Amino acid sequence: MARENTAAGIRDDRERCELVAYEDGSVAGVIAYFVMYPEPGALVAVHTVVEPEHRGKGMAGALAREFYAMAAREGVPAVPLCPYVARWARGHPDQAPEVPQELVGGAERQLASHPELS
Repeated sequence: MARENTAAGIRDDRERCELVAYEDGSVAGVIAYFVMYPEPGALVAVHTVVEPEHRGKGMAGALAREFYAMAAREGVPAVPLCPYVARWARGHPDQAPEVPQELVGGAERQLASHPELS
């Protein structure tokens, strides 16, 4: 089931594990992620893509901000394996809590053993 943030035009498509930004009804950008198991779990950002015509408008930053907000609402950490989301997190420590290195390592191992997640 999709969850929508209508103010930002961003929707969480959990079935596809994509956080999707829309502008004028078209897909403008996406963060692909996976849900890390076992408990306590985490949301793991893998890739960020912004369509060329939407670049330079802050779309990727809005997606990263919403990704961290979504994890906070769900009470789980956000793990930024995506280079863009990791860079954004370093620049916004007030919105992107640092995660323990062992959780990052676990996310990397899960991704390596399940390449279909990327």
